[in-house]
Amino acid sequence: MRKTEEDQGVRLMRMTTGVLLGGVISLAVCIAVLFLCSIGICNGWIPERLMGQYTVIGCALGGLIGGGVAVRRCGSGPLLAGLAAGAVLFLLLLTVGVLLLHNTSIENGGAGLLCGALGGGAISGLLGARPKKKRHKK
Repeated sequence: MRKTEEDQGVRLMRMTTGVLLGGVISLAVCIAVLFLCSIGICNGWIPERLMGQYTVIGCALGGLIGGGVAVRRCGSGPLLAGLAAGAVLFLLLLTVGVLLLHNTSIENGGAGLLCGALGGGAISGLLGARPKKKRHKK
């Protein structure tokens, strides 16, 4: 039994909106974590020299939570959904950096952000995968 084109279009739209929503949520979580870290740096609770590591941790947490949202909304292909949400997070961060800072590039710490975002998305995809049902032999 073949799926109709209409069913495939609905499924594609559900996956696309799930991934985009996961990417936006991951950006919000990343910004919230970085805001908390900046408060910690201003108050002297966190040393300033660890700022780069906390940025990557914020991206990983954002990718993890946003990827989890994308995995739950998509339903199938959890690893790809999580990785796609992490990629959306990285692209949003890159776009904001280019628009506001005018000198954002991969050489200026972008590789760490990419690894953190994709790593968080991949972990959410692996954790969000549903186990396959066992078939009972008759």
